[in-house]
Amino acid sequence: LRFSRTATAHEARAASGMASEVEKRPAPGELIVSHTSVKKPRTDGGTLAVSAGAGGALTTAGPLRTSDLLAPIMLLSGHSGPVNTVKFSPDGRHLLSGAHDKTILLWEVFGECKNTLTFRGHGNSVLEAHWLADGEHFVSASADKTIALWDARTGARSRQYKGHSSYVNSCCPSVDSAVLASGSDDNNARLWDVRVRTCQRTISHPFPVTAVSMSASGHNLYTGCLDGNVRLYDLRRAETATMTLKGHQDIVTGMALSPDGNFLLSNAMDNTLRCWDVKPYASADRCVKVFL
Repeated sequence: LRFSRTATAHEARAASGMASEVEKRPAPGELIVSHTSVKKPRTDGGTLAVSAGAGGALTTAGPLRTSDLLAPIMLLSGHSGPVNTVKFSPDGRHLLSGAHDKTILLWEVFGECKNTLTFRGHGNSVLEAHWLADGEHFVSASADKTIALWDARTGARSRQYKGHSSYVNSCCPSVDSAVLASGSDDNNARLWDVRVRTCQRTISHPFPVTAVSMSASGHNLYTGCLDGNVRLYDLRRAETATMTLKGHQDIVTGMALSPDGNFLLSNAMDNTLRCWDVKPYASADRCVKVFL
């Protein structure tokens, strides 16, 4: 009888061990949630990981957001025609958009991205807009053959610049001076003093001027034309181009100068962006990079 009881106890313990072994071995494809701490998988490169959190709850790990936007992508709706230009304000808190519907809209960048002001006054499509350095005024170029200066605080048009005889494709103010440049289909680039309405200087080109950019000091003017060439003018010298940058195979549609003034980015209808070294004593091949 004593041997029988001992054998029965051994059998019970063995059965219990077998049961726990069965419990520890999950069926194929079965998800086991542990209540113990589990090391979280790495999420380098934004990979999504699922791990067991406190209390056995499933948690999602991923890259942390660094933007203050309400959502990763915000849709701004308000124009009734194609949008031709958008520009962030110097402090990054507002956005301008100009469109074929002849209007310019001012948007808040953060929160719900509300449209706070609408600027009306152009008689044709708004082709380009640029903020002035103070962040309180901006200029716009239009197919109505004019450039306008606007007060971003009140929505009023402060000044209008007339002189071009065809569409004004582009405009650009200098950062450290009152010089404003414009380019038009009338084959001319014009220089203005934003404080007065009259043109200060006209630079003739062999083709329509489709894009302009000014250096911060207001001493250098860059123009892009219908022939695909980018020209540099030193405004302290004669009216001939001091440099011609060749490489684009179609119309230059936009340009932007780097903050230090050493590099110029141009885009064209040949589906390329080109980065140019425009330092005074750079090598002969000034195109340092092509973005396809």
